[in-house]
Amino acid sequence: MWDVFLSYSRRDADRIRPLHRALAEAGLKVFTDESAVAGFAGISDSIRRALAESRVLLAYYSVGYPQRPACQWELTAAFLAGLSEGDPRRRVLVVNPEPGTAHIHPVELRDTRHGRAEELASDVIEYLRQVPGPMPLEAEPPRVHGVLPVAVGEFTGRLPELWWLHSALHAQEAPLVTGRTVARPVQLRGMPGIGKTRLAREYAVRFGAAFPGGVYWSRAEVPRPPAGDHLGDGPSLHIVDDVPCALPPRAVAELAAAHPSVRTLLLTRSRAYGGLGEHLDLEPLPQEAAAVLGAAPEVVHATGGHPGALALLGSAVHTGQDPTELVAGLYEPGRSLLDLLAGDELTADYVRDALTAPDEARDVLRCAGARFPLPMTEADAAAAFTADGMRPAVARRRAAAGLAELTARSLLEPGPDGHRLHPVIDHVWRHHESDPARAEALRRTVLSLLGAGTTLGVVPAPGERRETASMAVSEAERMAAFDLQVELVSRIGVQTLPADGGSLREALTSLYSLFPFTRDTLHRYSVGLQAPALAPDSVQSLADHLLNGVLRPFTTEWHARLLDWEARRAPDTSPLDHERAWDQAPTMRAALVALQAPLQNVAATLATISGADFGLPAAG
Repeated sequence: MWDVFLSYSRRDADRIRPLHRALAEAGLKVFTDESAVAGFAGISDSIRRALAESRVLLAYYSVGYPQRPACQWELTAAFLAGLSEGDPRRRVLVVNPEPGTAHIHPVELRDTRHGRAEELASDVIEYLRQVPGPMPLEAEPPRVHGVLPVAVGEFTGRLPELWWLHSALHAQEAPLVTGRTVARPVQLRGMPGIGKTRLAREYAVRFGAAFPGGVYWSRAEVPRPPAGDHLGDGPSLHIVDDVPCALPPRAVAELAAAHPSVRTLLLTRSRAYGGLGEHLDLEPLPQEAAAVLGAAPEVVHATGGHPGALALLGSAVHTGQDPTELVAGLYEPGRSLLDLLAGDELTADYVRDALTAPDEARDVLRCAGARFPLPMTEADAAAAFTADGMRPAVARRRAAAGLAELTARSLLEPGPDGHRLHPVIDHVWRHHESDPARAEALRRTVLSLLGAGTTLGVVPAPGERRETASMAVSEAERMAAFDLQVELVSRIGVQTLPADGGSLREALTSLYSLFPFTRDTLHRYSVGLQAPALAPDSVQSLADHLLNGVLRPFTTEWHARLLDWEARRAPDTSPLDHERAWDQAPTMRAALVALQAPLQNVAATLATISGADFGLPAAG
């Protein structure tokens, strides 16, 4: 049996050696994991066995500690072991080398230890007298009232959010640290399918021991507050799923249980209830976590890390379906591929908030779809409405109201360069568009503004339209060139990969996805590659040059090399760590940099056809 399981980030390996040495010299048996645990796959069997044979976990909680998923898995297991014994601190000791404590989650662990390693060793020896046996890793299931939703897909990549949620629900239990003395409601917010329900379910199952009064799960239309006869058992958790948008503030406040021993968790797409308690906005899954669900990098990229879509497409990949064909299927007309894979019309629920939104919100969403994947500002939307025939003052008001409504409903994500439409929302809205004629009219308007060189939504005065394309170019060719240009300038081949950052596999997959996208674009606008002699600056010849002259030589060479290296990855090494250990990684990064010039040349030539100069270096 181990006395201490020493948990630390690999970045702190040099800093923890004096501590490790002091503990060992004091006669303690200390376990340290010298291998790189696979980041998003949970705890390896060897680590789980070591934890089960340890009396306490000692976390070296630096700023980098919570950034290592393996550390978070270890800490979670030890914390829950103590929680099952009635005290979450019982099996966890913390060393905090930082000046503050805000980086430490959960909040119960912010009573941290400092001092020299020698002094800490004596403290640990004294503490171990209270915990004679190894930590229990198997907890009792929670007492649930209501029906927990079915778990869809593997829980991955959300441990930091799990800890934040626990700290927010228990902030009042550490008043000296948090300044909170009473419990407040907590909201999980985010776009449809982003994993709010999955995260809440995981928390209820894992942390059920923190709520001896039980876990109560209900939906907003029929809320079930905790029964009075259980309130004396201790704190309980009241989870209200699917709180709708546009509720009056009083109605939302009434969903929160009033009893002081009840913690309330509200799950909602709406961002309009910010004044009620704490809130956490869920983001798409990070690359490595998404790969656990999506398996194929091109699927991860096409879904933008969306857990709901990844679970469906990842399952299809695991059954043998071709990832490239699945990605291409996302752009096909007809029934949504996600609905086909689910065997249900689940995507209709993804956009129900858009279908019930005011007219101006739906029009702004159509403009965002026409610009996708470019961001959209309020001025961009107002310019489209003005060009569509509205008076400028009315257009600005409608654009502002529509953007505010879509942001509140988590259908657009605000950012420093404008509002962005997530690829899954774009996919779903195209398949559930309520007025295709209106959508096509606004799409053409948006494209014409981009083609005129319009920036920041300013409509050019009569006679100011920039005509860079030949009048012999058809409208279909202009639109095909525009779509290819937008897609090309957003790819990693044109956008620089950070030095020693990012993922080479993700970069390669991003380039690979240009093959089906280019073919689909030419097909969509009836622009073929079959002509025996193509004009040198036509969309057809540029597409042929892009695929066969620029991309194929690069992908053919580097896919084989990278695949060979990936096949050598040890099970306990994360894909990204393994990739960064590749001796050919610097050479491939240099080749990616060299690829930028020919890709930018293709994008620049496409711009002469589309008439849009965005994504290109400024002249002069």
